[in-house]
Amino acid sequence: MGREQGWTRPARRRRPARAGVLAAALGLGMCLVGVAGLAVWNVQVVLQANGPVRETADTFFREVAAGDTDQAYEKLCRTARDKWSQVGFGSWVRTPPQVSGYEIVDVSVATRGGRPRATVKVRLTREGGASEERDLPVVQENGKWRVCGDPF
Repeated sequence: MGREQGWTRPARRRRPARAGVLAAALGLGMCLVGVAGLAVWNVQVVLQANGPVRETADTFFREVAAGDTDQAYEKLCRTARDKWSQVGFGSWVRTPPQVSGYEIVDVSVATRGGRPRATVKVRLTREGGASEERDLPVVQENGKWRVCGDPF
């Protein structure tokens, strides 16, 4: 009469929701790893730059206070050198009351747009004893830190 049917395996039920959740979790995990890596890179850039930024500002103001404006001019960024000629910078720095001393109060380094930038807070002492605090912008240019902006 009838033929006996052979045994067949029941069809597997697909679980598209489980696969979607797994794919989303893997994607989120990859994003978190990328964000963590970027954060570690930023921290390293900032921590490693603090010393060289301080050294650049210290050298710049030591040369300004000593009256060696030609050497100080070499520490300026391209934008600042475009603004002032070497002679003009020297005469501007020598305009009374001249800087006779300085103290670096704080150095802060951060990244903006993926590029490290720094600000050095410095207390300038002028001839006659007057003092003032200034924020000195410092940028990285061709692998070197340079003073950029109006330090006086």
